Amino acid sequence: MKILNLVTLLLVIVGGVNWGLVGAFEFDLVAALFGAGSALSRIVYVLVGLSALWQIAPFLAALKTDEPRAEAGVRSPRSL
Repeated sequence: MKILNLVTLLLVIVGGVNWGLVGAFEFDLVAALFGAGSALSRIVYVLVGLSALWQIAPFLAALKTDEPRAEAGVRSPRSL
């Protein structure tokens, strides 16, 4: 499961970098690498989208943890 989370996180990062390039420079890295509208580029886009959906579960789990928040100037009772 850890490997799947790492692979999907990597694909989400690739998608984010690609969208950043599209927004800043109108350059689609995936299309440049695999061809605009090609089957391979469409597969990459679908995998990035599915990876983003997969990463929702770890995100929600992280929101539910009972770990103390790191706030400036506030010491945890455990560190005293």
